Amino acid sequence: MASVPRPRLPQSLAQRAERQPEGRRRCPEESRCVTLHGQKAATSPAKGEAKRDEILCWPGSSPEPDPAPPQPHNPGGYTPRCAPSPAPSSPWQPPAPPPPPSSPPRRAGAVPGGLAPPVGGPAAGWVCLAPSRQAARLVPHSAPSPGPTRRCSMEAYHKPDQQALQALKDAANRLRISSIRATTAAGSGHPTSCCSAAEIMSVLFFHTMRYKAKDPRNSSNDRFVLSKGHAAPILYAAWAEAGFLPEAELLNLRKIDSILEGHPVPKQPFTDVATGSLGQGLGAACGMAYTGKYFDKASYRVYCLLGDGELSEGSVWEAMAFAGFYKLDNLVAILDINRLGQSDPTPLQHHVEIYQKRCEAFGWHALIVDGHSVEELCKAFGQTKNQPTAIIARTLKGKGISGIEDKENWHGKPLPKNMAEQVIQEIDGKIQSKKKLSPALPEEDAPVINIRNIKMSSAPDYKLGEKMATRKAYGLALAKLGHANDRVIALDGDTKNSTFSDLFRKEHPSRFIECYIAEQNMVSIAVGCATRDRTVAFASAFATFFTRAFDQIRMAAISESNINLCGSHCGVSIGEDGPSQMGLEDLCMFRAVPNSTVFYPSDAVSAEKAVEIAANTKGVCFIRTSRPENEVIYSSNEDFQIGQAKVVVKSKDDQVTVVGAGVTLHEALAAAEQLKKEKIYIRVIDPFTIKPLDKITILENARATKGRIITVEDHYPEGGIGEAVSGALVGEPGITVTRLAVSHVPRSGKPAELLKMFGIDKDAIVQAVKVAVSKSRNAE
Repeated sequence: MASVPRPRLPQSLAQRAERQPEGRRRCPEESRCVTLHGQKAATSPAKGEAKRDEILCWPGSSPEPDPAPPQPHNPGGYTPRCAPSPAPSSPWQPPAPPPPPSSPPRRAGAVPGGLAPPVGGPAAGWVCLAPSRQAARLVPHSAPSPGPTRRCSMEAYHKPDQQALQALKDAANRLRISSIRATTAAGSGHPTSCCSAAEIMSVLFFHTMRYKAKDPRNSSNDRFVLSKGHAAPILYAAWAEAGFLPEAELLNLRKIDSILEGHPVPKQPFTDVATGSLGQGLGAACGMAYTGKYFDKASYRVYCLLGDGELSEGSVWEAMAFAGFYKLDNLVAILDINRLGQSDPTPLQHHVEIYQKRCEAFGWHALIVDGHSVEELCKAFGQTKNQPTAIIARTLKGKGISGIEDKENWHGKPLPKNMAEQVIQEIDGKIQSKKKLSPALPEEDAPVINIRNIKMSSAPDYKLGEKMATRKAYGLALAKLGHANDRVIALDGDTKNSTFSDLFRKEHPSRFIECYIAEQNMVSIAVGCATRDRTVAFASAFATFFTRAFDQIRMAAISESNINLCGSHCGVSIGEDGPSQMGLEDLCMFRAVPNSTVFYPSDAVSAEKAVEIAANTKGVCFIRTSRPENEVIYSSNEDFQIGQAKVVVKSKDDQVTVVGAGVTLHEALAAAEQLKKEKIYIRVIDPFTIKPLDKITILENARATKGRIITVEDHYPEGGIGEAVSGALVGEPGITVTRLAVSHVPRSGKPAELLKMFGIDKDAIVQAVKVAVSKSRNAE
């Protein structure tokens, strides 16, 4: 093949080209691919100037490669933006483990595997795709189609003209005015926090983001998460500016009959997750970005606006580590560094270079900008790379409000009416045009999916009397459910070989997310993955470790999120590991969550049924699993429903009703056998769900046993089965409830020893039954 002369390159690039091994030549269209802020690179960057951003061309055939750079974790065969799709003849292989966090990030635009463009130019197998607002890119036309043209992860910056820049400035000032008006009318709110973010919101909503303003939940829209949720008025103002909300509605902020609450909530069609408990928005955004990149394989991007005060939250840095590790190049975090917190300046105030170093240390591409310069913001949003991007925006709290700008003690305080009118008049005087901007439309490439009515392919395959720990039955059931619907995903916090979610990972590796030891972030990731009904998420850990994520779980409920959490290793029955590993508060915690469902399966069959039912249940679902192996007591065709208990042992001579679950149900069954030898008969009930509790079944059986109930649980007394039963039956005449539970902080020991020590084994149940019967006889 005749060689084609290479174009003249800038010196730095030419030198690198000369260093290429034989056979490695740069694309002859390189002059169209190498850009410096949207212009052809002609000279080397000046000292202090940002390095050129390179967009390289990718070939359809591979010459001898250079040593490959570290590759990002790539579950599901995700095709990076501007990269060739894998050849269809190559079967999918489980992804290699992701590189350790210390691995150097791949240079933006670097060719995977060290592949070189072929010689010969477009005629030799290249086709140029140049979507609007994006850099031109070359892909081999011999490669399989990657589907709709996607937004390149290295976007070229095309400087808006002066008219467009002024329109963005005008939009920012209108957002300021709307925020001030709304908070003054409400008599509460955070106008100064809104004003620091006005230019950021203007550029995001009317220059950078792609979405359908009249269809906020469109699956192909770019996502936006306002992590600094107290700045909600400017979010509402942006949607009014976009035409979704009537501007008059902004004046109903915080009223009881308005959807515009003090902080964002999903009753607003444009809000995916509730925020306001600071430090959680980025984790949810990570879940959305992971879903977009690895599951949807779509071009939508995710933007998250954080305040500098919440950067003291550890959960933010859990999310930063996650995004950096998984190379979420479709995620952009904007840090609004306005210097002032609620009661004091933030720790770093305006030391933006420290924020930059921290972000870079977590694997992010970090840029510092003047957060009130729309031109700098436009430029920054166009400089994403093959890693998540952090835009560190230096701003002033209360920007544009005379006498308040950058002043302390104005957090969460609306402007008095007379002051607001004067400030609004000043800001309005800066607006040159009333013409409003329209957002760019998204690429409609998010797949249509269905996660309704997910059913197992077959009934549980267990034999009566077979021994199986419910934690293992959970893992087997989850793996089985994964075959029923390819939108079932699993997350774990480095406990997968104990929770048995590893069984899911082995069968569905592309749908398993390892979140490592960061349970707070794991819950937020699950919430983000589940938004817009894109996945059915199951996250697992030791039950006790969910306690550290309670705020995330609480906010998941406020977010109306449909997530499923499984907590293993509950109670003292785990044995020698000791109290730090024992879940003894989890029932109490999850029962307190609004609209939650709490499953407590007692054998392998009921565990599998719990997984299937949870997948189809709205709200936060919690499945409590146990470590000990217990016998299967239900047949494979047994029907289970939420809120329906099972009467496991029953006779006409029963004198006491015993309610137990998990390990203690089996202790109750053993007690029933022992008592039968003494002609004392008890009725044993398995509640299956602790919330909602089957009050009717428990009450009917209690009345049949002279009103005597004994509850026994491997949990602290507070908030567990005993309190659930007592609360359900309060006010019912003739009912007495005796509660057996773990009474104080336990210790290490063998499971049987600990059950006996805390009075929740079969012997303790036998003794409690005898006492209840004796008291009744004495009363008669």
